Amino acid sequence: MTNRVPLRDAASDCVVMARRGLIESVRKPALLVFTFIEPVILIVIFRYAFGGAIKVPNGDYANFLMPGILVLTAVFGAIVTGIGLSEDLSKGIVDRLRSLPIARSAVLVGRTLSDLARNVANVIIIFAVGFLVGFAPNQPITRIFAAVLLLLAFAYVFSWISATIGLLVRDPETAQGAGFVWVFPLTFISSAFVPTDTMPPVVRAIADVNPITLCVDAVRALTIGGDATEAVLGTLAWLAGLSLVFIPFAVARYRALE
Repeated sequence: MTNRVPLRDAASDCVVMARRGLIESVRKPALLVFTFIEPVILIVIFRYAFGGAIKVPNGDYANFLMPGILVLTAVFGAIVTGIGLSEDLSKGIVDRLRSLPIARSAVLVGRTLSDLARNVANVIIIFAVGFLVGFAPNQPITRIFAAVLLLLAFAYVFSWISATIGLLVRDPETAQGAGFVWVFPLTFISSAFVPTDTMPPVVRAIADVNPITLCVDAVRALTIGGDATEAVLGTLAWLAGLSLVFIPFAVARYRALE
């Protein structure tokens, strides 16, 4: 069924679907816990178990670690998009939504927007946890705010990657597993936990162009000091490229379900 609705109505449909996603999240407290408990566990492990053995440029591992954890929080939060979509598909909810006279974009846009709103809360919580373990951002508030905006943009684009996976696998358990399959290699071959100059040359070459590395380096420079220009531009370039690939792909996959 082809639904052609005016832009204003389409925007209204997206807001309704985003509200639905937020209500669904509130009714699933386990899902809310899942999205930030893993970053907290990583903070504890790396800050207190491994932190003393890892040498970083400024000598303060808490300040080095927390920008990486903030980026991982955004990525882990994005994985939930695919899980939620696949759950709606497996329960037939998407079929019911497609039978309604709403914009076809509303389901995907609403889902990603609701997950973006949840990521805002996650980032705030992880910032608070960071302060407890010694994270001390020392840059002007405008730079810290820019870091948060970059984190949220990163989370939003990665939600579309996760949405594509959810639409492809159509099973919540598989979507969760598939999400972590690509997230963990990107996470650990990056500057999130250790400087990339400690890695073997081939691994370092991969890590230095990893979008997670670029985003971590950008957030690190924006919060604790340094030249953020190259890392920010690199992150934005990755986000633009990923958006051009995965947003149309997810929309095409959603249409193919009809």
